[in-house]
Amino acid sequence: MPWEQVLTWSFVIALLTAGIRLAIPVLLAVLGEIITERSGVMNLGLEGVMLVGGLAGFAVAASLEQATGNASLAAWSGLAAGLFGGALMGLLMAVLTVSLKTDQVVTGVTLVLFGQGLTAYLFRSRIGLSGTRVQGLETWAIPRLSNFPIIGEILFNQTAIVYLTALLVYVCWFFLFRTNAGLSLRAVGENPAAAETSGLNVDRIRYLAVIAGSALAGLGGAVLTVVQLRLFTEGIMAGRGWIAIALVFFSRWQPVWALFGALLFGVADALQYRIQALGSKDLPYEFLLMLPYVLTLMALLRGTGRSETPASLGIPYVKEDR
Repeated sequence: MPWEQVLTWSFVIALLTAGIRLAIPVLLAVLGEIITERSGVMNLGLEGVMLVGGLAGFAVAASLEQATGNASLAAWSGLAAGLFGGALMGLLMAVLTVSLKTDQVVTGVTLVLFGQGLTAYLFRSRIGLSGTRVQGLETWAIPRLSNFPIIGEILFNQTAIVYLTALLVYVCWFFLFRTNAGLSLRAVGENPAAAETSGLNVDRIRYLAVIAGSALAGLGGAVLTVVQLRLFTEGIMAGRGWIAIALVFFSRWQPVWALFGALLFGVADALQYRIQALGSKDLPYEFLLMLPYVLTLMALLRGTGRSETPASLGIPYVKEDR
């Protein structure tokens, strides 16, 4: 491997810049799953949710771009469609797990299979966008801040969705730990019987949490297809939904730690792309492909100690059990 090309500032800056961008879809899904699991519902269907959001976002963005020629409007509309598509999948998950009390693990796996089948069928037979690409969002360099050496190039020369996602990390933390609504959400996830005794509507809170969390995961899928890759293919998520679930445990249900976990995955993903681009013959191609996932599994070692798992996570709440 030409290590002299790797050990340069230009390589490191490009690597970290790309790593931040690649972290965004996973980070959005992790934030959404933290909200969902804090309410006591485990949504293992994130892969399917992200696929549906990704296809919905790409279909809307491509159609609008062809009709209007306005790439920015098309991209933002596509992101909104991804958010809505994810919310619909969340509603389905909530009906099954909250209202019908189905097993959350089985339901989540079923949701993945449903999302894979639905998106494959629609993409092949109905939408007809194979080979289509969209322009996505342009990079927005923040005035003055982007002029700082190294840090400015890495942090302040990104697309708008990167800045919005960074803000969302703080919003999620503030909501969960500094508001009464967040306290209610966490109470439902810890002890739903006690929460209902205090006047909280457990089912309604869980419905809202699952829908909101899935909406963020759907947005993550749309960011991948509309802003980053700018295309859609079957299986395009490549396990990012499962990675997001793993990073929830890594983060111990804390939004700030979720940011670090997603950045780890993003940088590892960017690294394998760039090493391949250098034409290295020292490392097998297959090893480079699995590098982001291996590093994510190693990061899970952090979660083997003290656990902050919500006490009622994965347990359907039935009023008669009180």
